[in-house]
Amino acid sequence: MKTDQLLKKAKRTLVEANERFGWQGDEADQAWDLLAHVLGRQPDRSQEVSPAAQRTFERLVKRRTTGEPMAFIVGWVEFLDFKMKVKPGAFIPRLTSEFLAQQAIRRLRGRRSPVHVDLATGIGPVAIASARAVPRAKVIAADISRKAITQARDNASELGVQNVSFVRSDLFNSLPRELRGSIDVVTIHPPYVPRDEVRDLPVEIRGHEPQHTLTDRSSDGLGLVRRVVLEGLDWLTPGGWLLIETTPSESSLIRGFLRVAGYSDVRSTVGELKLTRVYCGRTPF
Repeated sequence: MKTDQLLKKAKRTLVEANERFGWQGDEADQAWDLLAHVLGRQPDRSQEVSPAAQRTFERLVKRRTTGEPMAFIVGWVEFLDFKMKVKPGAFIPRLTSEFLAQQAIRRLRGRRSPVHVDLATGIGPVAIASARAVPRAKVIAADISRKAITQARDNASELGVQNVSFVRSDLFNSLPRELRGSIDVVTIHPPYVPRDEVRDLPVEIRGHEPQHTLTDRSSDGLGLVRRVVLEGLDWLTPGGWLLIETTPSESSLIRGFLRVAGYSDVRSTVGELKLTRVYCGRTPF
């Protein structure tokens, strides 16, 4: 079968799956990406696809129709200007977090010997991005999951990033004590889905990503946000920044947390995708 025919057939299959799951998909792009993964190159629409490659491709399409995320099927995800490997058992980085990384990088570049701590790092996209962009920075990435930390460390090694280290930690709890009061930027994209709303998430999320990466089990989904706002005051340097990526629906509430805790320059910022917001607050000088 020729590439063009195979892609059209796969698109029809994926459209049916999207209709069944209620997704708003990019079926043509997904089919193209899966075939490129199988072939190891960008497809040529006029060429024949070997029977073996065709069978492999159809198996991957079938996996996608079950709701399995594309990132787990192909084994990697793009973030800013690099790729990271991703395996089941970890949170798949969202494109919205590129804006979080960019905000951190901008603030780190203005400091002489910057220190960045990325909490709930997952497979490490934000931490690795800032370490790559600001080589003089000291970056520490923390996550409560051993699987996530292992994947993050492997990704940094694969990319040759040496100025980032990884620690298994419940937020700040297991960070080196000497960091207290010296961190220039703390970033976090916490799990923020209220516990009673997890069941309403798409199957490709609730059925494949660890539940602890989706919800902190609080009734409003903001349990970890409240913690990091309060605990961050002890860890940030005077004039240091706390950057939190979370839901836009609780904007006034989260800004209120930051102001009541004593942060200044509190604002709610939004990137191009506009699906989440990054809440910014600065510790007093």
